[in-house]
Amino acid sequence: MDKAKVYFTDFRTTIGTSLTDKLKKLIRKAGIGTIDMDGKFVAIKMHFGELGNLAFLRPNYAKAVADVVKENGGKPFLVDCNTLYPGSRKNALDHLTCAEINGFNSVTTGCHVIIGDGLRGTDEVAVPVRNGEYFKEALIGTAVMDADILISLTHFKGHEATGFGGTLKNIGMGCGSRAGKMQQHNDGKPHVNTEDCRRCHRCAKECGSDAIFYDGPNGTARIDQSICKGCGRCIGACAFDAIENDNSNAVEILGCKIAEYTQAVCDGRPCFHISLIQDVSPNCDCHGENDAPILPDIGMLASFDPVALDQACVDLCQKADPIRNSQLGDNLAKPGWHHYHDHFKDNNPNIAWKETLEHGEKIGLGTREYELITMK
Repeated sequence: MDKAKVYFTDFRTTIGTSLTDKLKKLIRKAGIGTIDMDGKFVAIKMHFGELGNLAFLRPNYAKAVADVVKENGGKPFLVDCNTLYPGSRKNALDHLTCAEINGFNSVTTGCHVIIGDGLRGTDEVAVPVRNGEYFKEALIGTAVMDADILISLTHFKGHEATGFGGTLKNIGMGCGSRAGKMQQHNDGKPHVNTEDCRRCHRCAKECGSDAIFYDGPNGTARIDQSICKGCGRCIGACAFDAIENDNSNAVEILGCKIAEYTQAVCDGRPCFHISLIQDVSPNCDCHGENDAPILPDIGMLASFDPVALDQACVDLCQKADPIRNSQLGDNLAKPGWHHYHDHFKDNNPNIAWKETLEHGEKIGLGTREYELITMK
C-alpha cells in the first residue's frame, strides 16, 4: 500500500485570518472537494462533550466543516450516538440537551444535530465487518449509516483505556449503538486489590455504572460484576494501582474491536477525516470534567486515511514536550517512575494504543505509512 497523504497546519494565524478560515483552507487542500456531495446527506461525526467538560472542540470548528460541505452541495448534520454509561448523553433527549448547553445547535454550527441511535440508543443497523476477526457484524446507529458520506471531526486527546482518543475511537466507539458499545467493552471487567486500596473513593466518582461500593464507611472498594460494563474508567482513576483487569489483554482487544467497528462504518462509502490536537486532556471528553492538558496545542490535520491520520497525530504528540503541571508531568516527576518513553503510556500505564492502529492496518482500514504535508 502506498503512503497516505496527511495534511497538517499549526494554530498560528495572521491578523485578519481566523482559525476556522485556516481549517477550511486545510480541508480544501486535503481534497474534501473531490467528494461528490451534491444533494447528499453528510454526517459529521463528533463528540459534543459531557456536561462539566470543557476540553471538547468548539462548535465553531463544526460550522467551518459544515460550511465547506454546503459549498460543495452537501446536506450536513452533526451526529453522535448515545453513551453506554449513565450520564448526560445516555438517551437522545438528554444528549440533545447536553449538546445545546455545550453550544451545538443549528445557529452555531449551521446544521442540525441528530442522535444516531435514537431515543433510547436502540436504533441500530447490523453492518458487515470486512476482514473482521472479532466481529462479523457491528451494531451501528441507524442515522450514521443512512448518511451518504461520513466526515469525522475529532478532538485528539488522551484516554484512560485506549491511550488516546483519535479518529478511530471517534468513529468506532462513537458510532456504535449502546449495544454496539457493550460488544466492544465486554472483554474484561476490573477488580479491586483490597490490600492496595486507599479508600479515597475516586474510582466510585469516575464509575459511570454505579458498580463500585464499599464495605462500610471505612471499607475498601468493591466492584459489582453484574453491573460493571467493563469501560475501565476506574482503572485510570486509581492513583494507587489498586484496580486491574482480570483479562490482561482487555485493552488490546478493545482497540482491535474499535478498529473493526470503524471499518464497518467507513467501508463502501466516501469518508474524510479531520483531527485537532488541541486541549490534549489526559482523559476522554466523556468525563464530566477535564484535567489540565498533558501536551501543548499542536495543530490541525486532515486525511482520507483514518489510520494514517491517527498515526500522524501520535507521532506529533510524541515529539512534543510534556506540560509539567499536568497528569503526565506529575507522573514523569515522581521519584522512581518507570519511564516508558511514550507520552500516552506515561500518562496512564494501563493503556494500549498501538494494537488499534496495527489491527486497522491489518484489516485494510488504512495504512500507518504516511507523507505529512505541511500547510502554512
